[in-house]
Amino acid sequence: MAQKFTLNVNGKAHSVEADPDMPLLYALRDDIGLNNPRFGCGLAQCGACTVHINGRSALSCLTLAASVEGQDITTIEGLAGRDGKLHPMQQAFVDNDAFQCGYCTPGQIMAAVACVKEGHARSDAAIREYMSGNLCRCAAYPNIVDAIKQTSFEMGEG
Repeated sequence: MAQKFTLNVNGKAHSVEADPDMPLLYALRDDIGLNNPRFGCGLAQCGACTVHINGRSALSCLTLAASVEGQDITTIEGLAGRDGKLHPMQQAFVDNDAFQCGYCTPGQIMAAVACVKEGHARSDAAIREYMSGNLCRCAAYPNIVDAIKQTSFEMGEG
């Protein structure tokens, strides 16, 4: 039975009517109309659906939409500044050519921001470990690590 609830996504409240077992991923894509996060596996094994919930990294394919009512949800669409300026991590991905096909890029960037904010960007090994849940079929991993290292210094975390 569908229920109504409100999701706070990228600073805006969105009314959603969905079954209690609907994953956040589908609410974001189908009900709110965001193109990202991406559906990769639906099993929390690829990271393409990574978002932030109250500033912490979360996999939206396994998070129930109704369970995050009233919490702050940020997707890649909400990461850039209101003036359109890219977030430092987005810019670092561009600077370091840290993407190829781009399918995994939104989830990679969201996880990378959390990696820095949570203090896991102190070494290449720590970055690789933290980011191990985000898969890239194009194997841009060395460039992703470089982007995270660049941003960790820019964000004052390195």
